Amino acid sequence: MQSQQFHDLIDWLIDGARSEPEPVAMMTRTCERLVEAGLPLYRVGVFVETLHPDIYGYGFVWRDGQETVTSETTVDVEGLEEYQRSPLKLMYDSAAEVRFRLDEQASREFPFFDDMRGEGVTDYLALPLIFMDGTVNGVSFTTRRPGGFSGADLIALRRLNGPLARLIEVISLREIATTLLDTYVGNRAGARILAGQIRRGHADTMRTAIWLSDMRGFTSLSDQLPPEVMVKLLNAYFDCQVGPILRHGGEVLKFMGDGLLAVFPIAADGSDEADVCARMLAAAHECRDTVAAMNYIEGNHIIERFRFGVALHVGQVLYGNIGGGNRLDFTCIGPAVNLAARLERIAGRLGRTVVASSDFIGLCAEGFVELGEFPIRGLSHTERVYGLEVETLQAAEGL
Repeated sequence: MQSQQFHDLIDWLIDGARSEPEPVAMMTRTCERLVEAGLPLYRVGVFVETLHPDIYGYGFVWRDGQETVTSETTVDVEGLEEYQRSPLKLMYDSAAEVRFRLDEQASREFPFFDDMRGEGVTDYLALPLIFMDGTVNGVSFTTRRPGGFSGADLIALRRLNGPLARLIEVISLREIATTLLDTYVGNRAGARILAGQIRRGHADTMRTAIWLSDMRGFTSLSDQLPPEVMVKLLNAYFDCQVGPILRHGGEVLKFMGDGLLAVFPIAADGSDEADVCARMLAAAHECRDTVAAMNYIEGNHIIERFRFGVALHVGQVLYGNIGGGNRLDFTCIGPAVNLAARLERIAGRLGRTVVASSDFIGLCAEGFVELGEFPIRGLSHTERVYGLEVETLQAAEGL
């Protein structure tokens, strides 16, 4: 083994592997440099749990001369039979090194090694990646060299483990921070917070298309249903909106009981405002269909014919940190948001699903009809309101 190349690799990891800032590229280059240093590696696997609403953990598998494969699992792997019968379980349970020579009888107890023998693997080593809080993740190494790993190989891989664990922990914590911010404040706001925009009053003005929606009959449902059922119902209802909003380029900023506030940012020069409004309208049509098709059944609780209303508007908002003390909220405020909220209430009074302001119609009028002028609470002037033509036709037909 080339000791200088190996020590250079250790120094590179300790220094944060700054020439390869992307996690997959960092691990791929680490494996390549281990081989260049003389370690007879065939396959390296890294397995890290995470904190994510939908993802349990990530996997990374490198094979010499092949493309690196990454994966994610949405379930707790500890409940899977594949995991229960794997050598990794021994490593996780003991938080200690696990090694098997594949010509030994003991390795026959693990189906995973049958596949590895088929690929010519002779030796397997799994090491715990122990984070500073005691969390155990794992890395495994295999070789196809006759006779397996040498004593020098094992010493080198054990020496590698500490610096690799620290770097993976840093990457994992940053990934978790990004995920949590995206989950709770949205990806645009999350990126701004990570960039350091966390002071109270730090806000920017931006032009955006505004989405403000509300479930019809929420108060009555809350009175009728147990709280735990109401939470599940709300999650199912919001699923009907969040997916379409994100797919069409919007960002969900806030859930307010049964209400949802989202923005579809417009370029600073306004060059894409018509396209942005068209995308928001497409999301509204999709949500209208999915909410109408929604039903919820749990035990004796059967709820059908869900209805909601959404107001579409365009205007300037103040976007940034607002709050008191050390508790801040990253949100948007301004007259445009207030008007959207008033329009949504008008939609409820008119029995409409989708209504739009005259500012929105000036950019995206297709499929709308005028509903009239309405007084807006808090404003000295009336607002011209528009609704979907298809809803006018359905009302006329008694649908």
